[in-house]
Amino acid sequence: MFDFLKDNIWKILLGVNYLLVIAFSILIVLKNKNPVKTLSYIFVLAVLPFVGLLVYYFFGQDYRKDKIFEKKYILDNDRLIKWRNKFSLNKEERQDLEDLFGEGILKIYRLLRNNENAVLTFDNEVEILINGEEKFKQLRNDLALAKHHIHMEYFVLFDNELGSEIINILCSKAEEGVLVRLIYDDVGSSISSKNKKKLTKSGVEHFAFLPVLFSNSTSKLNYRDHRKIIVIDGQIGYVGGINLDQKYDNSYDNDKYWRDTHLRIMGGAVGALQSSFVLSWNFVSKEELEIEEILLPKKKANIKKPVAIQIAASGPDSDWANIMEAIFCAINSAMDRILITTPYFMPNSSILTALTTAARSGVEVKVIIPYESDSMAAQYATDSYIEECLNSGIHIYRYNKGFVHAKTLVIDDMFSSIGTANMDYRSFSMNFEINALLYNKEVNQQMVEQFNQDLLDCDEVTLERWENRGILRKLKESFSRLWAPLM
Repeated sequence: MFDFLKDNIWKILLGVNYLLVIAFSILIVLKNKNPVKTLSYIFVLAVLPFVGLLVYYFFGQDYRKDKIFEKKYILDNDRLIKWRNKFSLNKEERQDLEDLFGEGILKIYRLLRNNENAVLTFDNEVEILINGEEKFKQLRNDLALAKHHIHMEYFVLFDNELGSEIINILCSKAEEGVLVRLIYDDVGSSISSKNKKKLTKSGVEHFAFLPVLFSNSTSKLNYRDHRKIIVIDGQIGYVGGINLDQKYDNSYDNDKYWRDTHLRIMGGAVGALQSSFVLSWNFVSKEELEIEEILLPKKKANIKKPVAIQIAASGPDSDWANIMEAIFCAINSAMDRILITTPYFMPNSSILTALTTAARSGVEVKVIIPYESDSMAAQYATDSYIEECLNSGIHIYRYNKGFVHAKTLVIDDMFSSIGTANMDYRSFSMNFEINALLYNKEVNQQMVEQFNQDLLDCDEVTLERWENRGILRKLKESFSRLWAPLM
């Protein structure tokens, strides 16, 4: 018997592998998920013995129905309703929205209100921050003036020169008596044991989001906290694409120029960022931190240029893909123009159809992507969508000054989005993301001007030239596209 097993071990293992493949394939089909994603997983299971099972184990599990996320969703909904009733946040809603926004843009607001009870606030002042050098200069000043609390939630926190500086500021403020709470993603971040001990010793409360055993080797695991949130004293909020890493700040001697966009908010929308942070804090800390009045922004008066903002949060703990649906709704509402900047362009079938249909119906659609991605697989997967977009009349521009990491969307002359969500499967359905949706003509115009400025550092992709790329490159693109739902 032992000799038989020894002589046939690989045949037995392959047999077990494919029995499991058949079982998992049946389970995948029964889930009735997106056909493209379903076929991608079945393809991986079928052609990659053993490896395919590992890929499915790490990437294929649907945590939307996992007990921990189901429980979190129920608790979060109860808390949000209680907080909003207690502090009358819903009274910020206005009755003249159709006159202000128009019916098309109004649909986005209604969608998020119905999906996640997202509050629309009008008493906001905003500052669009271009690149890390603008963000971190302003952030240092705001942190220095913090009196009561600092809340941070970040996908990436590296304790290099800039990251260590931020950590030192947090420690100093905690020693002054400021309440400092920090959430960092365990996969995206890298903090030394020395700095973790320093944070603890100084009184900074800090937790890793969904800790993993080997974070350095699991950079693509699903269900990561991709959000970038800062709330200071309940009065100032930050959200956008810029992580706590010096490569985002071009004043450092970095290898590559980094183009990104962030948003600084003062006003009612800070309360929405705060509630999102507190929900995450209760999840990672297993505590029951309540939203108290001191954590929420005071009503601002005499605002010269008020901006209406709605905060959209999404993740595997929600019943709806809120950000993806908001983007889909925004694209379908466009009458004149759609301007997209994204580092990863791997749209699902719904978003791709919305974009190509908009372009063919006469809407001007322009997309800025990196000339060279920070991931070879993402590069080829992104490139696989270009020809279809060009054939539909979408203008594709490749940013060549460095790496463009901004995640922005501009629709017509009223709606803009700045946030953490990329235009890809991972942001739409796997990661925890957060975007600020801005309903304001002046902000929209600023975004248009910045988009046009970025176009000066881009090469437009022409259909004739793109069709002449080599067969080997086309094969790489097609193969990478099969993996797009898993990236």
